Amino acid sequence: MSKVKAVLDQIEAEQHQQTTDQIPDNIPLSELAEQVVRGEVKLSQSQLRMLIELLPFHLPKLSAVALGRLTGEDFATRLDRAVEASNRAKLIEGQVIECDD
Repeated sequence: MSKVKAVLDQIEAEQHQQTTDQIPDNIPLSELAEQVVRGEVKLSQSQLRMLIELLPFHLPKLSAVALGRLTGEDFATRLDRAVEASNRAKLIEGQVIECDD
């Protein structure tokens, strides 16, 4: 019974230590990720999961942006084509018909 209590106390102490370790506010996520990869910083499981989820939003892949420019399919070009197509569209003229009910 005392062995179980000792293990539970150790787990509780580790959890308490992990919750007291806070990440500074002034560190960019990319730098934090590099420190984690190098082993300079150890994050809790929830902090690591959050870092993994946030990185794609703070460091987008530039290959997808560059590909659109090379093929001429970037947003500005497609928008210009859509505006031109809408200017060429013909309007259907209609008349209001009154019904006697």
